[in-house]
Amino acid sequence: MKIKLNGIDINYTERGLPQGLPVVFLHGFPFNHTMWEPQMKALPNNIRAITFDIRGHGESDVAEGQYTIELFVDDLIALLDHLVIEKAVVCGLSMGGYIALRGVERHPERFRALVLCDTRSEADPDAGKIKRSATIRAIRNYGVAPFAETFLRAVFAERSFETHPLAVGAIKAAITANSPVGICGTAIALAARTDTTHSLREITIPTLVLVGEHDALTPPSASRAIHEAITGSEFHIIPHAAHMSNLENSPEFNKHLLAFLNRIRDHS
Repeated sequence: MKIKLNGIDINYTERGLPQGLPVVFLHGFPFNHTMWEPQMKALPNNIRAITFDIRGHGESDVAEGQYTIELFVDDLIALLDHLVIEKAVVCGLSMGGYIALRGVERHPERFRALVLCDTRSEADPDAGKIKRSATIRAIRNYGVAPFAETFLRAVFAERSFETHPLAVGAIKAAITANSPVGICGTAIALAARTDTTHSLREITIPTLVLVGEHDALTPPSASRAIHEAITGSEFHIIPHAAHMSNLENSPEFNKHLLAFLNRIRDHS
């Protein structure tokens, strides 16, 4: 369903009992909320699971295409306000992790726990910024479809194209359905994001860190660094997966996610 947040229409979905533990899932770039379908299907009714399309993605408005991570955080908090959720578990993959880390830095009182998947705390180095500029140039010159083909090779393990063709196809469809303006605007936001490494040691809420063993974009070393900086955090490497660990090995990913959420709920 769609709701008006911060002047635009945001598309979101919700499953589970309203009184359940609220868990908000933040998708990666440049996908949409449907990437979390294996998790939404696996969660019991006592989890209030919420996904939404970050502005510029999926069925949410593209608006003017001028985005920042700060604006994405504003939308997240506005969604929590709309749903009357005081504190939520926030689960973010890649870009979703960037938003979650900046969100907990700005609004720690709104977070009950964190799940950080295939992400990093560092800002883009110069080489990363240049690469994002090249992405924007390629999309403007050749369109989204060629970009999607290249990006799929970067985020999925090679074996996943044979073992998980439906997941690969779904992500390809999500990318190609997005507006070029939305993708380019988000690429600029990612290039301009702040470094949240210094604030990791201030995170005191329960935190689960997950990463695919073959992730080349945000490698296990980046996730391990997050884990080592957040006191008491839990860390698992998802085998047979690259950047899309929740899709490439859903059973293993869901096992750790469900166990973590059960502990959070039991101690609420």
